[in-house]
Amino acid sequence: MVARHIHLVRHGEVFNPDRVLYGRIQGFGLSEKGMRMATLAATNLAGRDRTFSKLVASPLQRTRESAEPIALALGLDITVDERIIEPFNAFEGRHMRGREAAWMNPKFWKYLVNPWRPSWGEPYRSIVNRMMAAILDAAHSVEDGDVVLVSHQLPIWMVNRHLSHKSLAHFPGRRECSLSSITTLEWLNRADPSRGLQIVGYVEPAAELAGDSIDVGAV
Repeated sequence: MVARHIHLVRHGEVFNPDRVLYGRIQGFGLSEKGMRMATLAATNLAGRDRTFSKLVASPLQRTRESAEPIALALGLDITVDERIIEPFNAFEGRHMRGREAAWMNPKFWKYLVNPWRPSWGEPYRSIVNRMMAAILDAAHSVEDGDVVLVSHQLPIWMVNRHLSHKSLAHFPGRRECSLSSITTLEWLNRADPSRGLQIVGYVEPAAELAGDSIDVGAV
């Protein structure tokens, strides 16, 4: 058989006092608040009346650290999958707001010509393809129970748009994927997984901590 539910968990707040777009840059781990957020996500999962069979994380520091309390709460080892990593983009390490915003510098305008692709980074369709491949592989790697994948906002939101049959192009400020949120998927027909997946849940266990959080890591 296959996993029953697939839970896509976003990482917690990152320590980013300079508020740069960190993307795939190494060395950006969770803040103290981010660790509390990750623990709240772990508590939410552990409090569900479900059996968990596998835990997968993106290779970046913030996702591996967010997976640690989940591993502890669910009694699972962490498997790393490169396919659920943050997308690459041309603005990594730069500010996207204020007087120093990269998009205000003419040398970066060449990256802004096609927001539908988007031209500043990995194509949306590429993100969907690698995320869905990782999700399906994780789901088919177990006989029963649920699997958890700890990833990033844009990859999770691309899965959401894809499964909702919506255009992948979107306005970043309208993504429903807050820090340490959990998006849950299940099969349209578990006896016939080829029919695909659907979104059946979305929760924000760390909503109480999100008010003044720094959340400018990607576009």
